[in-house]
Amino acid sequence: MPKLEEFLRDRSPLDAKQIRRIRELTGDWQLLADLSFADLILWVPLRKDFKSWPSGYVAVSHIRPTTAATVFNQDVIGDEIAWGSRPRIDQALSEAEIIRDAQPEKFGEIFIKEETIPVILEDQVIAVISRHRNAELMRQPSRLELNYREVAHNVYRMVAEGTFPYTDHSELFDPAVRVGDGLIRLDINGAIIYASPNAKSAFSRMGWTGELEGNNLGQAARSVSVLKFEAHEEAIEVGLSGKALRRVEIENAGGTVDLLALPLLAGGDRIGAIVLLQNVTELRRRERELVTKDATIREIHHRVKNNLQTVSALLRLQSRRIEDPAASAALNEAVRRIASIALVHETLSSSAEASVAFDDVLDRLVAHALDLSPRMGQLQIARTGELGALDPRIATPLSLVVTELIHNALEHGLAESGNNLTITVARSQIGAEITIFDDGVGLPKGFSLAESSNLGLQIVRTLTENELRGNIDLVRTTAGTEARLTFPI
Repeated sequence: MPKLEEFLRDRSPLDAKQIRRIRELTGDWQLLADLSFADLILWVPLRKDFKSWPSGYVAVSHIRPTTAATVFNQDVIGDEIAWGSRPRIDQALSEAEIIRDAQPEKFGEIFIKEETIPVILEDQVIAVISRHRNAELMRQPSRLELNYREVAHNVYRMVAEGTFPYTDHSELFDPAVRVGDGLIRLDINGAIIYASPNAKSAFSRMGWTGELEGNNLGQAARSVSVLKFEAHEEAIEVGLSGKALRRVEIENAGGTVDLLALPLLAGGDRIGAIVLLQNVTELRRRERELVTKDATIREIHHRVKNNLQTVSALLRLQSRRIEDPAASAALNEAVRRIASIALVHETLSSSAEASVAFDDVLDRLVAHALDLSPRMGQLQIARTGELGALDPRIATPLSLVVTELIHNALEHGLAESGNNLTITVARSQIGAEITIFDDGVGLPKGFSLAESSNLGLQIVRTLTENELRGNIDLVRTTAGTEARLTFPI
């Protein structure tokens, strides 16, 4: 089945705003299903425009409750029904009213009661919700069930009035809070008129003693919160007053509780609110552990970088004291290689991510290599493509390989002739390729990478095969030399 948006555009006259409304509704309607202990099916009318009667309906979404057993085991999304076959859906669409008090109908071995709710946006019915409940479970409802259903009645009325889902709310519903984790009903003044057993347990773990019902929720939450400074206290009371959609978190030694306040409206007036609770103690503990580990890892990378810089400084100092040119050059080569590794650790120490933004590292490697070239002002450097983020396991040996290839091109290929160095990178789902081309003197006749005694090229071949699990080719072209590196990601 295609995406919801594509499906609706092909089958209905709904515009982008109306489709977005349906998407928002189906994103939040687990709340509706759980409060009403019912399966919900969303039907969109099949018609050319809003002036014509629909030929029927198509089911575009289906949600099952977590608070009760489903009454539909099969998938109904994509099913079509003809106009007139489901009178209550037709009535909800034509009258723009909630249709209740239907007689239960037998479905298999159980009797199902169906109610229908119009989905309204800007005074237009854009869809219809059919609510299906097991009639056998409705005979002797508990106090919890009665409160859930009363709240569900209020929310369905908001759907029919076009005030649910709430506007600009997406960030507050992420992560989603479940009805079963705890629910509190508030009156218009923010006083608790009902608290579910799980809600009471959550407050008991926070240190609350006595009954919750009858108390002001904001004041109760403030009294158990460990943070007592004035601004936080005020934020708790305002956030949990039920006057607006708010998300508040309270914390003390007993744990952490996340509270989502949802105002209930009728005819545009506020009639109370519900507050969904979730115990997030373990979640916050793990988040703190991850933050601590992340900071520790970044500090380790920072110290490794500093230690490598110290080693580089010692090697440079030693190279200045050695009179043998060959030995001094070897030490300078070692300094350059250490600097390449240090760049990777520097990137990791300054990033919150566990990966390396290798494009930035590559740019710095090129700049550093050019600084060491006697022909720096004569060369034209071009780089195309992006590699993106790489695992440090790949980034460290890759930086060494790229450094050696660039340095080899500058030191040998472009030492006296040629003006262009081109670096091309490409990434696919399975691997990456880096090509370094120079238009210099080219490789000597009979050159073989496997037989080369050059230390830098030996390093390149060893790291490519053993660390990167890739391949490296150096070929002479009519215009110069091309080094092609491929490796899996």
